[in-house]
Amino acid sequence: MNPLSARTAPRYALILAVALALLGLTLAQTGTARAATGQGVAPTAAATRIMPLGDSITGSPGCWRALLWRDLVDGGHGDIDFVGTQAPQGCGFPHDGEHEGHGGYLATGIADQNLLPGWLAATTPDVVLMHLGTNDVWSARPTPVILDAYTTLVRQMRESNPGMRILVAQILPMAPANCADCGSRVTELNDAIPGWAAGLSTAASPITVVDQWTGFSTATDTTDGVHPNDSGTRKIADRWYPAVVAALTGAV
Repeated sequence: MNPLSARTAPRYALILAVALALLGLTLAQTGTARAATGQGVAPTAAATRIMPLGDSITGSPGCWRALLWRDLVDGGHGDIDFVGTQAPQGCGFPHDGEHEGHGGYLATGIADQNLLPGWLAATTPDVVLMHLGTNDVWSARPTPVILDAYTTLVRQMRESNPGMRILVAQILPMAPANCADCGSRVTELNDAIPGWAAGLSTAASPITVVDQWTGFSTATDTTDGVHPNDSGTRKIADRWYPAVVAALTGAV
């Protein structure tokens, strides 16, 4: 090394170290800003994986999921990963949108066709948010048959993950134009869900019932007596939120 190199090498090393430190600070600040705005948040390997499971109310476009995700991140529960084999749909702002919402599907159909194990294997959730039964009610499936399907789905969830935390909705009220009896059928199903859940809930894999029925109006919170409008979407997210927080924090 010539004398000039020997004198300048420490200076260059110091300059390089300062530049790298500034670059690291800039990247950290950029990451913090993106997280604060809900853009590009990358979950860690240890993130809690949450599967929203349902029919069109969950999946088409199911913007309650977007609101719930944003509420959780804003509430300090950012280490989460919404999972599912279904791609996100646009809800007006960036969010983690994978899900397992399948328009037109019945709980009884999912159970009878053994569909859930494949979805679970592909996504390995820790928490499932299940709002299923609307299409079963619409198709006049009896309440005991729907609950039997729920039981099959719970068994499959626990086979996938013995510690699965399962949140089951008492489903939204229904008043479609072509189903005069749907309202009373929903009431019958929802009345049966708490007892069913209590009989299957365990310490290792608790089942939490989330009341999505009370205070929800088919007249003002849906577009057609079934599918939620903006106010209904907001109500659904608000009802899920405390139950999901409890699952994340170990309160259930």
